[in-house]
Amino acid sequence: MDCQLPDMSGSVAAGMIRRAVPTAVLVFHSAHDSEPILLDAIDSGAAAYLAKSATADDIVEAVRRAAHGEILIPAGFFAKAVARRREGVTERRRHEELLVQFTPRELEVLNLLADGLDTIAMAERLGIADHTVEWHVGHVLEKLQVHSKLQAVVVAVRKGLVELSAGQRQRVV
Repeated sequence: MDCQLPDMSGSVAAGMIRRAVPTAVLVFHSAHDSEPILLDAIDSGAAAYLAKSATADDIVEAVRRAAHGEILIPAGFFAKAVARRREGVTERRRHEELLVQFTPRELEVLNLLADGLDTIAMAERLGIADHTVEWHVGHVLEKLQVHSKLQAVVVAVRKGLVELSAGQRQRVV
């Protein structure tokens, strides 16, 4: 199985094969050597992952060994891929931990700040009093450990709490 097929990724095709034939043993043979592609192959059930530089004898041997239950993935490549995946999981966990610190209303206020709305406009949009918006803004500033609304938006964007649209990015620049 290659990683790049004309109409889908090899990982998607492998997943389809595994659902149809759960006992199928999958050997990937690809020119792609990036960690995300390797991890996708493993996640889809690959028992082996060979580079395009593998000889015909290497491929035959890998298929035989995989059919007997061995897992054949280059150790150094696998170690790097797992380390990157862990980094991603750790970063995602940090993001989730940060997100749960905010109430849904505080996140709404943060997004409206990113849209450039002032307190009165936010109050009208949310259907709440001005002082309630200010209260929420105060909590947002405190939780982000910043001193201004602008700092809050910048930090929120950097931490992935707010995503700016193309128009918003142009206004900020």
